[in-house]
Amino acid sequence: MIVFAVLGGLLVVLAALRLFGVDGNRYTAALLALTPYWSVGGMLLGIVALALRHWWIGIGVAAVSVALLVALLPRLVPATEPAASGKQLRIMSSNLYLGHADAKTIVQLVREHDVDVLNLLELTPREAQELDRAGLAELLPYRVFKPVPGGAGSGIASRYPLSPLSLAGPSLLAQPSAQVDLGDGVSVEVVAAHPIPPTTSAAIWKKEIGGLPASGGPVRILAGDFNATLDHATLRRLLGAGYADAADRRGDGLTPTWPSGFFPPPVTIDHILVDQRVAVDAYQVFDIPDSDHNAIYAQLTLP
Repeated sequence: MIVFAVLGGLLVVLAALRLFGVDGNRYTAALLALTPYWSVGGMLLGIVALALRHWWIGIGVAAVSVALLVALLPRLVPATEPAASGKQLRIMSSNLYLGHADAKTIVQLVREHDVDVLNLLELTPREAQELDRAGLAELLPYRVFKPVPGGAGSGIASRYPLSPLSLAGPSLLAQPSAQVDLGDGVSVEVVAAHPIPPTTSAAIWKKEIGGLPASGGPVRILAGDFNATLDHATLRRLLGAGYADAADRRGDGLTPTWPSGFFPPPVTIDHILVDQRVAVDAYQVFDIPDSDHNAIYAQLTLP
């Protein structure tokens, strides 16, 4: 009885934080990332409690779990896309795991999927050289790179000319941005997003995500490792500033992107956020050898 009460109480607290939009500190932010697991686990806990005739605990836990599942299920259903009829843009983002990711695989994916813009997180000088040796410069010759040893570097590589911008607010990890000139007077603004994890500092994490630019003027895309899931209110507030999550739009909003193994429990912290006027035609997640993150890819039609 005590065990059921303690677990049920913890589930109720986490559900309240999730449903009322409170990320809290580093510990609660980490636990909120596991909301899909808490939802399923809570439902099983509620069923067991009811089977053992712990009626109030079972009913309460089951009700809370259903509320969480209701919040999660729309991510599995493709949304209606806007009637966009402009140019197509294929974008991919990959966290390189401190510059250890397999460069040949990344370049192969760029080639196979005709990627136009590639955002790279945790880009080191050595990894930048490895990517070029694998042929990236031939495919995506334009770039705004900020390679740094360790995990602080980032970069944008493009098939089309780039003009550097400064769209992101101050951050501990590089978050370069650029205008991509697609020709015929059409351009799009891209940010390689990489806020720090909330487990490092929840306050700085919230500030850095809050410092990413809103959409609504020029067509803008934020792609990268946000260290946040759609169960974090901090990320949902950014979505409310004019964006849609590409995976969520295609019904793949629960497809995990980190870690590439099974522990800790895989979660969806890499995202491609697109201007709400942009149509998401396709979305995929790719395994990258020697990286702890999967790469994410979206084919878009601009307004």
